[in-house]
Amino acid sequence: MKANRPAAVLLMTAALSAVQTGAFAVAAAADEPPTVVELFTSQGCYSCPPAEAFLRDLAQEKSVLALEFHVDYWDDLVYGAAGKWKDVFSKREFTERQSGYNRRIRGRGNVYTPQMVIDGRIEAVGSQRLKVLSAIRGAEAARRRPGEGHVAVAVSLADSRAEPGSGATVSLGGGTGAAFAAPVDVWMVRLLRERETVVRAGENKGKTLVSRNIVTEIRHIGVWRGHDASFRVPGFSLGDREGCAVLVQDARQGPVLGAGACPAPAG
Repeated sequence: MKANRPAAVLLMTAALSAVQTGAFAVAAAADEPPTVVELFTSQGCYSCPPAEAFLRDLAQEKSVLALEFHVDYWDDLVYGAAGKWKDVFSKREFTERQSGYNRRIRGRGNVYTPQMVIDGRIEAVGSQRLKVLSAIRGAEAARRRPGEGHVAVAVSLADSRAEPGSGATVSLGGGTGAAFAAPVDVWMVRLLRERETVVRAGENKGKTLVSRNIVTEIRHIGVWRGHDASFRVPGFSLGDREGCAVLVQDARQGPVLGAGACPAPAG
């Protein structure tokens, strides 16, 4: 007669199988905001494509807002005869955002790729799927702690044909808890939904990289003080294959207190 395997081992085996096949789901309560997963990556980083593939999987989950930030510190690194590659999406401000997270979460300013930051609270190596999924569950649990609270985020985009230049409106529902005792920042994020890039130099020379939800701009649109409020973003519109999202975040680049994806543009 075979001994029964411990339940914890069975659960871990099932979880590992699901992660390896991509058949996993990230659950959250219906009234909760999505969990924000920010991947810091580079087209010049050999170990980054698996993390980008994982982010594409996460982007399919309704309970996750997946964002891909391309940093610039790989752009000048020479990889032997393959030379160096300038990431077409990299920006210095995204490197600075990653540095800010590392100072706050890890107590140090040094950075690495691929790194995922979950809800501005927890960080993990972006290609380590089980650790990232565990971090997502940890962030969801942190939001449910007494005094934490969260804010409802709604975004509307004007019909660019009927109302040219009218832009976007961001509506925030009143939050509760100590997290809203001080003003918090509201950010509008512009992104490319998907893009393929043929890399012709550097560590990934010869590869075709597929990226999803690539951040191209993050704009500060206001300060929120914990009550129902609306923020206008005049002139904001989306181009072909673009999307956007809103982040409500502790002003010290701390926890994300609320988030929402933009609807498809009306025009």
